[in-house]
Amino acid sequence: MFRDALLVAGKDLRVERRSRVTTNQVLPFAVLILVLFAFALDPDRGVLARAAAGLFWVAVLLSALLAVQRSAAVESGDGTRDALRLSGLDPAGIFLGKALAVAAQLLVLELVLGIGVVLLYDVDVDGVGTLAATAVAATAGLAAAGSLYGALAAGLRVRETLLPLLLLPVVAPVLIAATRASESALTSTSFEVSPGDWLGLLGVFAALYVAFGLVAYGPLLEDG
Repeated sequence: MFRDALLVAGKDLRVERRSRVTTNQVLPFAVLILVLFAFALDPDRGVLARAAAGLFWVAVLLSALLAVQRSAAVESGDGTRDALRLSGLDPAGIFLGKALAVAAQLLVLELVLGIGVVLLYDVDVDGVGTLAATAVAATAGLAAAGSLYGALAAGLRVRETLLPLLLLPVVAPVLIAATRASESALTSTSFEVSPGDWLGLLGVFAALYVAFGLVAYGPLLEDG
């Protein structure tokens, strides 16, 4: 399973490296979201600094939709899904590979957006370790849920519009937990719930969707 996952992840990342969709489209889109937030909110009142964590994860979530749609689109043309079903690869390995490729792209995106938040919103980072752990846990949940729902919507004609409707409500807990965990690292405000509790929620979400994807991806691939 893990060998198949590495094969699929390597294939998807090579496709992205050659097409440069992530660097030429997804990344500028995410940065543009941050810039528009800066224009929409008044930086003189400190609103941007207080809302930086939430705005960051909203930008990541919207960009993740594009990355997931791209990941599903790679398998949708020229009988690629049929070839994938007949390849003998473990469906669980295919799911892990797709999720790993999406996660790798999101981590790079989050690094660039994090630098953009510090520069544009003038925030101070007090806990790099907390931010890194939050990014890893949240990215795992987003990539797993996105890969699963991407496969669910891949066989439908309206997959481009249906995928956000399916995915956004499901990953709302990731947005909330990641925002709360990140706030403690970007501000000196104390919260009733510790960052560790929010990180635990992110870990539970990621584990649930990874486990569910390992079981359900095969039937979804066959039905698609």
